[in-house]
Amino acid sequence: MEEKIYKQRLEKLEKLKKLNINPYEYKFEKTHFVKDILKKYPQKDEKEAGKVYDENVKIAGRILSMRIMGKSAFFHIQDETGKIQCFLNIKDVGDDFYKNIFKKLIDIGDIVGVEGQLFRTKTGELTIHVKNLKLLTKSLRPLPEKWHGLKDVEKRYRQRYLDLIVNPHVREIFRIRTKTIKLIREFLDKEGFLEVETPVLQPIASGAAARPFITYYNALDINVYLRIAPELYLKRLIVGGFEKVYELGKNFRNEGIDTTHNPEFTMLEFYWAYADYNDLMKLTERLFEYILDNIKGKGVRKIKYKGKEIDFTPPFKRVTFLKALKDALEKEGIKVREDELLENENLLHEICEKLKDKYKNLAKHKSWNKAKLLKELFENLVEPTLINPTFVIDFPKELSPLAKVHRKDNRLVERFELFIGGKEIANAYSELNDPLDQKERFLEQLKAKQSGEDEVVEYDEDFIRALEYGMPPTAGEGIGIDRLVMLLTDNDSIREVILFPQLKPKKEEVEEKIEGKGDK
Repeated sequence: MEEKIYKQRLEKLEKLKKLNINPYEYKFEKTHFVKDILKKYPQKDEKEAGKVYDENVKIAGRILSMRIMGKSAFFHIQDETGKIQCFLNIKDVGDDFYKNIFKKLIDIGDIVGVEGQLFRTKTGELTIHVKNLKLLTKSLRPLPEKWHGLKDVEKRYRQRYLDLIVNPHVREIFRIRTKTIKLIREFLDKEGFLEVETPVLQPIASGAAARPFITYYNALDINVYLRIAPELYLKRLIVGGFEKVYELGKNFRNEGIDTTHNPEFTMLEFYWAYADYNDLMKLTERLFEYILDNIKGKGVRKIKYKGKEIDFTPPFKRVTFLKALKDALEKEGIKVREDELLENENLLHEICEKLKDKYKNLAKHKSWNKAKLLKELFENLVEPTLINPTFVIDFPKELSPLAKVHRKDNRLVERFELFIGGKEIANAYSELNDPLDQKERFLEQLKAKQSGEDEVVEYDEDFIRALEYGMPPTAGEGIGIDRLVMLLTDNDSIREVILFPQLKPKKEEVEEKIEGKGDK
């Protein structure tokens, strides 16, 4: 059916050209956006039905619907800000234009510019009485489902442009995303942080434990990596004398795709000299207050997320990693001491064995080391239960090769992760600035890699050299922008908040490339 309509519209395109009508105009001078008109005049006002306003407007947008009734027609135009009804009469535009161009050659989906006077219909709907209509872009393909909404999730992501055309709430998600990023910048700028840019192509894939994307640098004859984190470069800037820096940008991790992970994602990382992780927790609470004040309304601290109320009233709850895991195990009928979790690797294997039927991925535990065992148990048992903002603090040292040893217990590090709605939103440390300790931990990561662990922090010799020059006491934090926007827009899939999420190629697309049809 779509191909049939496509052919019909191609024919209309040729007819327009023969009539010397440019189907792809160069520009159109607008005087208004739809939202500005609707702000001044309510969309529906039955008390003013039939009223004509002394205001002329010129707007441009896409035709979403058409209702032709003999010598007149109603249609809706949508621009970036909203939609409005238009009325066209044969008397105003002429017999030839109305019958031979508008009725025969203009379609739903076409982009037009209109000029006319505002009035209200008998039902009180605000409408533009069109005196001039100009075709700006001919649409060759029909809008899905008669513009009432695109429901096919796969198609929504693959053809985001259609999703944005027919689903206004999707456009609103990305407006909120843009506003959130702007607010973060405003907040950090006011706090005295300097925005910087660090390399996206890096000679060493370090700064986080993740698999990198590898590419080849022809000019230097070396492999380079899309960054998995900007952390080590930002810390070099702290060594260099900057005391507050941040970067907002893309990271890349060559890993799986699910509702909370996309291989290309947006991160905020910021570093603060002469501060520790306690200072960051307070700063993070203030940051969330600032965002909520400007997104949800001044003083709003409670939002709905997937049917649950989340309370952002500070101070956020704090719980240690070991206590949170111990309490979660007790709910499963397993009683352990915190020090046993930290020191008894065999016990961790036994726990995974007991729970593997309920938590399926724990069945892989036999090949895991202590760090992996703790990480998986925490992610399965604890994370989903953390709905209200919760700082999980004081992680085992094995889980945090870039964090400073805890000042009260050298088996732990001064680290927190912020969980909201059952998802990790932020990760922060009192940063390790002892070059000898950092070197030893890098070497431990290398041993883990040699024993089969593929997600480790790679050894960076120049970073060790930078630390040897001296990095002041520093606190650093990363916040996942995509997951933050998920919270603010009540979405449980990361694909809903990324304009063009990574997708597996369609089978037919792969076949075309194999046959050489896709190489043009």
